[in-house]
Amino acid sequence: MIDNNIYQNPLITRYASREMAENFGDKKRFTLWRKLWVALAEAEMELGLNISKSQIDEMKKYADDVNFEVAEKYEREVRHDVMAHVHAFGDQAKSAMPIIHLGATSCFVDCNSELIILNDALKIIKSKLVNVMDKLRTFALKYKNMPTLGFTHLQPAQLTTVGKRATLWLQDLTMDYNNLVNLQASLKLRGVKGTTGTQASFMELFGGDEEKVKTLEKLVVKKLGYEKVFGVTGQTYPRKFDYNVLCVLSQIAQSAYKFSNDIRILQNMKEIEEPFEKSQIGSSAMAYKRNPMRSERIGSLSRFVISLPTNSAFTAGTQWFERTLDDSANRRIVNAQAFLALDGILNIYMNVSENLVVYEKVIAKHIAAELPFMATENIMMECVKAGGNRQELHERIRVLSMQAGKTVKEEGKENNLLDLIKADKLFAPVHGKLDEILDAKKFIGRAPSQVDEFIKNEVDPVLRENAAVLGQKGDVKV
Repeated sequence: MIDNNIYQNPLITRYASREMAENFGDKKRFTLWRKLWVALAEAEMELGLNISKSQIDEMKKYADDVNFEVAEKYEREVRHDVMAHVHAFGDQAKSAMPIIHLGATSCFVDCNSELIILNDALKIIKSKLVNVMDKLRTFALKYKNMPTLGFTHLQPAQLTTVGKRATLWLQDLTMDYNNLVNLQASLKLRGVKGTTGTQASFMELFGGDEEKVKTLEKLVVKKLGYEKVFGVTGQTYPRKFDYNVLCVLSQIAQSAYKFSNDIRILQNMKEIEEPFEKSQIGSSAMAYKRNPMRSERIGSLSRFVISLPTNSAFTAGTQWFERTLDDSANRRIVNAQAFLALDGILNIYMNVSENLVVYEKVIAKHIAAELPFMATENIMMECVKAGGNRQELHERIRVLSMQAGKTVKEEGKENNLLDLIKADKLFAPVHGKLDEILDAKKFIGRAPSQVDEFIKNEVDPVLRENAAVLGQKGDVKV
């Protein structure tokens, strides 16, 4: 039940999926804490500490049954979230109370669980990222041969194709995917390190036996499904890792932002539109409008995600010695919200990329308005081949181009350069070839084959590797 009297985070209520919201929810976090305590106690028992199987079994019995209200009551008393949950767990697993959290510091559960949560969040992002790539792949192949105006400086330039432009969006995402995979490969748990990272408490528990302490860490990590740990830590895992995570998220947001801006401009030109539902209202006042609201939302959320690595950099740079607690409140907000926002971005990106509407006749009309200028070199060369004087032709076509440009800009009329060329005897050798010369597909270079090659070499291997998660739909909540 939503309490409408207080602020509700829109990342939860409007943008992020339930899957991502649950990943950062208290249920998952505190369940992980209990699993960590179970793994620690089990490993300590296996290495000879006085811990019984019945104690372990009782802990396992309540591992998924978090008594939240009891924990909240304890936290109001002790002002320490980890110890509150130790006591709450102990109230349920009474026989195990003496050995819960044995030898550990708060960061044993806090840092290790956070790293697991981050890893699981990256898996969600990865699955949605490849689904966006899959939908753009379909779009790129469908429109790989369709000529369209290219733009440099936002001014009409040499032709490209609609599909080739989509490969630029795809290439950004391919780079993001590779960065994400590399990040996942670098993920390690904090492990079992003690209060300042020296493992002193565990050395005490095991009578100074370093090999047992090292084995303890390996056992605990393995029980959690991981292999690697940070070689050394202070009290926490290095906060630079958070920065690395947020940089990857920022890069994905940058790619989405670029896509959304391109779509917004194209929608202004009436060439391509994002999906617009039957009952959707584009403007509260101007009923005729079809505003690119989903692309605008991508841009809005992307700005937020892009801004967050700076925050994380400050946190990493201001950790005093082995640890200072001023990272805690900040990270509770930043890490979760970065993923929630990016999750929302990718949901919309999937929706838009799968349902783009292409207006072919508008695209062709825009090409027709600009192509005569672009074709002047081809026209001139054909005349030279027929015996014309290159310098004379160049000057004449310059004059005619200026005249046509004036007609367009000052008189607001259609580009009449072709009519001027057809009326000029100097260009008589090409009068019968103009339609052939002005075939838009002759101006797109290798765009179609570039699309095929890029998708074959760089996109398809990624999609084959992630075939099991393809087929997702982008859910736009509101």
